[in-house]
Amino acid sequence: MNRRRLLAAGVTAALAGCVSYPSRNDPPSSEDLVRDAIETRRHMTDLQARRTMTVETPDETVERVAHIAHQPPAKQRIDVLESSDPDVPDGAVTVTNRATTWEYDPSEDVVDKQYHPNKVDTDRTRLVLESLLEESRLGYDGVETVDGRAAHVVETAPPVEDIGPTIDLVVGETTFVVPLRVTGDPDAMDVSREVWIDDEYRYPIKERNTVSIDGEVRHRLTVTYEDLVIDKGLEPGTFTYEPPKDATVVPDGSKPKGVFESRAAATELTPYDLPEPDVPASYTLDRVTVVEKAERFGTTTTLWYNDPNVVARELYVAVREVQRFNPDVLEAIEIDGHTAYRRDGGIQSVFWTCDDLNYEVSSLTDDTPLLEIASSIGCP
Repeated sequence: MNRRRLLAAGVTAALAGCVSYPSRNDPPSSEDLVRDAIETRRHMTDLQARRTMTVETPDETVERVAHIAHQPPAKQRIDVLESSDPDVPDGAVTVTNRATTWEYDPSEDVVDKQYHPNKVDTDRTRLVLESLLEESRLGYDGVETVDGRAAHVVETAPPVEDIGPTIDLVVGETTFVVPLRVTGDPDAMDVSREVWIDDEYRYPIKERNTVSIDGEVRHRLTVTYEDLVIDKGLEPGTFTYEPPKDATVVPDGSKPKGVFESRAAATELTPYDLPEPDVPASYTLDRVTVVEKAERFGTTTTLWYNDPNVVARELYVAVREVQRFNPDVLEAIEIDGHTAYRRDGGIQSVFWTCDDLNYEVSSLTDDTPLLEIASSIGCP
């Protein structure tokens, strides 16, 4: 769907696990509140709530109210209940699971169906919280009530350059497009961000971002959660979607040949045997995706493992018929007498070739023993 002002990339804000805190006479520091929110996020299971997003500019005010459901980091559902935004009308629906995203635009009666079976799902909310803690100046501004709950107000002052054309929200796991072009003195621009962190559960339940130039508010975004239900489980089928009977479905992306719960089931569709990697004991096999592209790319099979106790702690092992890495830009290493190549960065990886197959082991976390996992695969 065309989302000129609000690009919904996910849903968040949660209350999970009770955290004790000092009395109001001895309030916690802003840094401790954000640290607690990060820890809460790391172990969150699911949430649902009523989310209100309000955008104010000198020319107009736009508001959207939606029911949201979320299993971080990948699964989410947004049902728009009320909207004054013509680009996202009442009845719009977005549903995402590990392999597919559906976006329904009732004004056009069109469903965009995007396949993304091998998308790596980062925990954007945790990353934004960590960025606030590491890069922003934090201040404490007392306790207020949000939807009948006591919440600590944390003021942040992010670097001006971080505002860019978009804002990554803490509450809402959403990327918001700022309709603002600064052509004057950047020193005249003031960016303020307030986050309300729930007193009992230590997690953000409201956020306000304000952009002012020469004292004039050019843009204000407020996001609030009401009727939150956290870690109580969600209805079966929450993250599946059946398009309206008469809607036009427009597919996009590579449709997987299959998504399986076991290696054995996936092997029935692959032209090669699948490895049995030794992964850390905390990881379990989440799914196996088989994607068949054009002949020159062949079949790619990806075994996905995650830690069910930590959000977005996952690794994957990919088997390809065609080499997709460039040895010239990677660090050459040796694993059990075989030459392999290592990539560091946001995604850490080890690549190697064995006979006619190419292997990859990758992870988003620094503590994953990639070399040991690669060694356990070797050249099957």
